Amino acid sequence: MSEGTMQLRAQRDQRDQQAERAKRLARVLVGAAAVPVMLVAAGCSSDSGSDDGKDKAARESAASKSASPSPTVRAAAFRKLPEPCAVLAEKTLDDLVPKAGSGKEGTTDDTATRSGCSWDSLDDNGVKGSQFRWLSVSMLRFESDVTRGEGDELARDYYRKQLRDAQAAQGAKAVKTTPLSGTGDEASVVRYDLKKKEGTFKQQTVVARVENVVVTVDYNGAGLAGDKTPDADDLVKDAQKAAKEVVAAVTKANGGADGGGRASGTPSPSGPASGSPSESASGPASKPSSKSSSKSASKSSSKSPSKSS
Repeated sequence: MSEGTMQLRAQRDQRDQQAERAKRLARVLVGAAAVPVMLVAAGCSSDSGSDDGKDKAARESAASKSASPSPTVRAAAFRKLPEPCAVLAEKTLDDLVPKAGSGKEGTTDDTATRSGCSWDSLDDNGVKGSQFRWLSVSMLRFESDVTRGEGDELARDYYRKQLRDAQAAQGAKAVKTTPLSGTGDEASVVRYDLKKKEGTFKQQTVVARVENVVVTVDYNGAGLAGDKTPDADDLVKDAQKAAKEVVAAVTKANGGADGGGRASGTPSPSGPASGSPSESASGPASKPSSKSSSKSASKSSSKSPSKSS
């Protein structure tokens, strides 16, 4: 073999070796480039799974919330009120307000929530003077509400407010508060004197709660034109008698048999201390009219049924 031939073969082998090395290098580069792509793909797959997990957790949380029961509150026991001018027996009216005639019903836009009636009487004894009496009955019923609470608790709050209002009546003298038994679930009487130019008026305000209804009885009397001032103890007994009849009428109107409420009417320990009477107690000294009756029937506080119930 000539020297030229050998040189050509050596050059050809060298080119073949270089080509082989180039192919191996290309394969290595391609493999190296594929690794990051796989890692990125794996990372994306992992992130996607994480997002799916979060979405699933959010969906499960939302489903759990939607499945949670809505807030509830115990329904109020009493759903209606009796006719206000029919809650007292004729004999009771004859004893408390003789010759009063028909009562004056207060004006209200919701008789199922609030109502009231008033009577006034003037027993003229000629030169010996006369005896004046005024009687007012008001009832306020509270509905249970998920935002405000149960009806009987709302009524209890109003009962206490009524007592406080009676105790703070303008011009009241010798104020005295006494708990009463046997009149609804809790009851108290606030009594005081009011001095007016016509004479001394003896005021009694009985506030009673039976379930989710608050009953307020205002009763006052005076001896006018020289007649003697009525005995306050007798007036208190008459006012309590009227309150018991009203409580009984409320209970009967809602299917009950008597006016004792669910209990025997033992007063709440906090009743007389923090309690509350009728807002109409501030005006017993003057002869009531249908206007004062309307006020008694339509009074309410910030927790009112239609508003509070």
